[in-house]
Amino acid sequence: MWNPDTYLAFADHRGRPFFDLVNRVAADAPRRVVDLGCGPGNLTETLSRRWPAASVSGVDSSPEMVAAAGERGLDVRLGSIADWSPEPETDVVISNAALQWVPEHRELLVSWVQQLAPGSWIAFQVPGNFSAPSHEAVREVARDAAFAEALGDMPFRDADVVGTPADYAGLLTDAGCAVDAWETTYLHELRGQTPVLDWITGTALTQVRERLSAQDWQRYREAIIPLLAKAYPARADGVTYFPFRRIFVVAQLR
Repeated sequence: MWNPDTYLAFADHRGRPFFDLVNRVAADAPRRVVDLGCGPGNLTETLSRRWPAASVSGVDSSPEMVAAAGERGLDVRLGSIADWSPEPETDVVISNAALQWVPEHRELLVSWVQQLAPGSWIAFQVPGNFSAPSHEAVREVARDAAFAEALGDMPFRDADVVGTPADYAGLLTDAGCAVDAWETTYLHELRGQTPVLDWITGTALTQVRERLSAQDWQRYREAIIPLLAKAYPARADGVTYFPFRRIFVVAQLR
């Protein structure tokens, strides 16, 4: 279960890639803008300020996130990105840190290009840190015998779940787009007793937490804390540096 409050604990850090992405979309007056994987809607609502004349909507697979977005007065629908297709007059499709959850997203991107009108935009950002120490720690603890029954068949994502900027650029160029693709590694300054654990609890550990009892979840946390502390040591001033690589793609249909 996705928890909007847990996710929003790092809203400023998580929001920065969204704005870096959207700032590269040069649409002047789009008619319809869609945010796929919109989460609690805190970023989706900024799209209405960017394009005030546009119809802005969102899609998310989490009922909790959709409810949180609805409290902001947004037009957000419960649904899977894999099942989404563009409505007429859709000129901008945004997806921020969501397509990595969709194994077939490469095929979906090509399908959307085929359905959208020339001049439309597709812009997305995905994490590129699946081989980072944080994710390695998640997998290592999950392999422990204490969690084998609950997590033994867990389909953990590896580095191949997302492509490189060049992979996506080639895919969308061949599909008929002009493509701007790049990657950035953000160095987040985090604070707190367990800052990296707190971060991944709102994202990478969501499915792990769903499978564990309250007692086992606490045991899992106790097992992963020293691994994360070793990989991401806190400085004397209390700051923990957390590098986070992200892949960006902005494509305009020719």
